[in-house]
Amino acid sequence: MEKFIKLPQPQIRGTISLEESIYKRHSTRSFKKTPLVIHEISQILWAAYGKNAYGKKTVPSAGATYPFDVYLVAGLIKDLESGLYLYDGKNHTLMLISTGDIRRHIAQASFGQSFIAEAPAIIILVAQFQRTTSYYGKRGERYVYLDAGHIGQNVSLQVETLELATCMVGAFDDESVAKVLGVKGDVVYIMPVGKP
Repeated sequence: MEKFIKLPQPQIRGTISLEESIYKRHSTRSFKKTPLVIHEISQILWAAYGKNAYGKKTVPSAGATYPFDVYLVAGLIKDLESGLYLYDGKNHTLMLISTGDIRRHIAQASFGQSFIAEAPAIIILVAQFQRTTSYYGKRGERYVYLDAGHIGQNVSLQVETLELATCMVGAFDDESVAKVLGVKGDVVYIMPVGKP
């Protein structure tokens, strides 16, 4: 039986301006062992791939093909079991894929970057290239990577508004990370999230 978790509604007004979050944006590779809370996870996932005021996603996508599956690796989040979850932006829910803390395995598959395992949560973007290439052909591959940048920027700015931090990780062994996750698609981006 599939397990779905309804996330709290995201806030559309923050405490700092967009300009301030751009000014403060930076990469962090050191995280406190402080647990995150579900409201923070909800806000970050919504910024990454949630629904906007027009019923579309919070990021642009070539031809509105939206090639990404957004996964949450939960390790240290209050009121959320450790495990791998798939984010459904349309319904703002998480679907449990598997239980257990896999952060250390993700770090090992990322050429031993231990700071990844220290983050309470990890967001991983897995591309389904055919969603875009079936429409744009080979050129669609480029558009998929552009989409990843849009998501990464939204996450980078949103964590700043929550006084959290992240780092965009592109250095990993694709096949090893995919094996740890046990999901279909191509891993493109890894974003550990926590308190700096």
